[in-house]
Amino acid sequence: MKKTYLLLYTLLCSFFTLSGFATDMAQFRGKVVDASDQSPLVGATIYITDLKAITTTNAQGEFVLKNVPAKGKFLLEVRYVGYRTYSSVVDLGSQNGLSISLTPSIIESAEVVITGSPFSSSNKTSSLSVVTVGKTKLAQAGSTNLMDAIAKIPGVAQVSTGGAISKPVIRGLGYNRVLTMVDGAREEAQQWGDEHGIEVDQFSAARIEILKGPASLLYGSDALGGVINVIDDLVPAPGVHNGEFTSNYSTNNGLTASSLMLQGNENGFVYRGRASYKNAYGFRYKDTTVPNSGFNELNFNGMLGLNKSWGYSHLSFSRFHTNIGLVEDGPDENGNYLNEDGELISNAAAKERRLGLPYQDINHYRAALNSNFILGKGQLKTIFAFQNNIRKEFEESISEPGLNLNLKSYTYDVKYYLPNIGKWEPAFGLQGMYQDNVNKGDEFLIPDYSSNNIGAFAYLKRNFEQGAINIGARYDYKKVNGKDLNFEGEQVFSGFSNEFSNVSGSIGLAFEIAKNLVLKGNAGSGFRAPNIAELGANGRHEGTFRYEIGNNKLKQETSLQFDLGLEYNAENVSFGLNAYANRIFNYIYPGNFNNETMPFENEDGSMGTLPVYRYVQTNADLIGGEASVDFHLVKSLHFENSFAYTRGVNRANDTALPFIPAATINNEIRFEPNIKGFADSYIKVGVNNTFKQARFDSFETQTDGYTLLDAGIGTSINTKRGKLNLWITGQNLLDKQYYNHLSRYKPVNIYNPGRNITFGISVPFL
Repeated sequence: MKKTYLLLYTLLCSFFTLSGFATDMAQFRGKVVDASDQSPLVGATIYITDLKAITTTNAQGEFVLKNVPAKGKFLLEVRYVGYRTYSSVVDLGSQNGLSISLTPSIIESAEVVITGSPFSSSNKTSSLSVVTVGKTKLAQAGSTNLMDAIAKIPGVAQVSTGGAISKPVIRGLGYNRVLTMVDGAREEAQQWGDEHGIEVDQFSAARIEILKGPASLLYGSDALGGVINVIDDLVPAPGVHNGEFTSNYSTNNGLTASSLMLQGNENGFVYRGRASYKNAYGFRYKDTTVPNSGFNELNFNGMLGLNKSWGYSHLSFSRFHTNIGLVEDGPDENGNYLNEDGELISNAAAKERRLGLPYQDINHYRAALNSNFILGKGQLKTIFAFQNNIRKEFEESISEPGLNLNLKSYTYDVKYYLPNIGKWEPAFGLQGMYQDNVNKGDEFLIPDYSSNNIGAFAYLKRNFEQGAINIGARYDYKKVNGKDLNFEGEQVFSGFSNEFSNVSGSIGLAFEIAKNLVLKGNAGSGFRAPNIAELGANGRHEGTFRYEIGNNKLKQETSLQFDLGLEYNAENVSFGLNAYANRIFNYIYPGNFNNETMPFENEDGSMGTLPVYRYVQTNADLIGGEASVDFHLVKSLHFENSFAYTRGVNRANDTALPFIPAATINNEIRFEPNIKGFADSYIKVGVNNTFKQARFDSFETQTDGYTLLDAGIGTSINTKRGKLNLWITGQNLLDKQYYNHLSRYKPVNIYNPGRNITFGISVPFL
């Protein structure tokens, strides 16, 4: 605890002493006009993401960005509905008074990418495959959690446990191979668990950026498969204070979800506060409600910060709390759910919002200090964070947890951006993390352990008129100490100490080979040290229907991936093609070999058995691709189509890798009528096709293909305080009964959720 208090004290002292910086206040002015007739565009939004600066144009199309440096080069982004997004690096010293002309477009331009490289850049100058999802689409997805909202993006899937838990999978890689970033810091919440979701308030995400492919160069271990970057809103312009109330209701599991947010900017002092609550009973398929599959959440988060001409510094803090019911058994041969006395559980009883045993109780606390200091022509970006994940699983008693894990994580990330060396942009970084995990219950799955890792990288990027090239290298070192554990005279875990190190690199190119046609290529290596469950697990994993045994002799995973993409964005059509080949050395996966089982005692004293899963290694190949084609032949009509395929191969025996998502084709028609008195109106119909997964490992089973019908309708009403948004989203409208190949409930014959209709409203105030 002393380390915790010391870190928090350091963060607070660093933050509140920033106000004493001697700085020169500066403003950057400009004007935004229509390219065809030079008429002013009122209400256009102007961003400089690296400075957390935002403003809008007035009635004359003019804007003023306050509290920005008097000089320096930064990426400026201008957005206006119905126009192509403008993004360009501007010199705040020499280009003050800039006039920006926007051209009309019926195609939404790609958002600025900040995940894939240290430098904020437009999609045209990023060599990596990055997809962004904005706040509006996240809300209209009708999802039960944040990862569920992005699971239809080509190349992205989810390992689901009912409606409450979703774990991201990118191009066939998930768990500790996909890194989630929140508030600029890596999420550390026992990601090794199948039924361990992402502890993030879904209402706090203004945008999610998904980096597909190895990102070990920038993030170190656990980014071997990609990155999910959860980004909060930029604070309002100086002098602006506002708020928003959002609420929705879903019919499938009675989900009620609401969030209240307040934020403001008083001459560079910025703040934001949010409180959110969610509650759901068991999810349903056909005429069956799955008992004890409900959940509830109560989340609080806030931010205090300074936006000044020397840069910015924001202190964010959050508390995420959730209770999640765990399903122990599937239905009987007649499709009915029975209690421990063998009695039928009615649908009415299954819809009770009170959770029964077993269930999880999770608290995740996070504090992060995110800063960017302008030092002459250079920049120093720092992120210091502390997280405490307290995970309890109640199995036999509602007062005493069986499994009780307490994980503390201290992370730091320091990057320095040197002034340009000619046309080259250099950056250097130092990152690290210290963790300590303690068992406080009387049931055990992983040992007490501590880990310490550190990494350093160097990165170079060169922008030119037709695109950009980049190159980088990194070194990582990680040490894991597992501790002995004896309980009631028996040894549960034997101590071990493992060290891992790796050199990784990346080289990429983005080049506009013709007007609106961009070719992207990237070759990168990845690295991942084994997680604590893979190294030291020994116990029954509640909620996953198996007994796990780790292996402390495992080696680190390394990978080499080649990615090639082609993107075209014209006035009425856009398309994207991506192909990749990823070879992973010492790929780690759990398997049930030779039908090995472990006996266990049920609550009623009867004996049962669980399959034993052991962690092993092999060399593996993952190859595949994604394609998307969007037609906009009529201004108000959009026809969007996408395809994704991943093939996993165990090179030891040329068989399938386990837990690989099936191929998908998604189609959506979206009509956006122009209705007087309303804005952003739409009607959409989507057909989502998932193919049969006929390639599976020996302990898996085939999963049949299925087709789901979705639809939605929504609109906005302009008010003096902003837009009031209304929407209705329907999912699986034909109430199809199906299994997803990555559902954790499939082995016990529990289907995925059936028909669901979500009603949503977002109301601005202040």
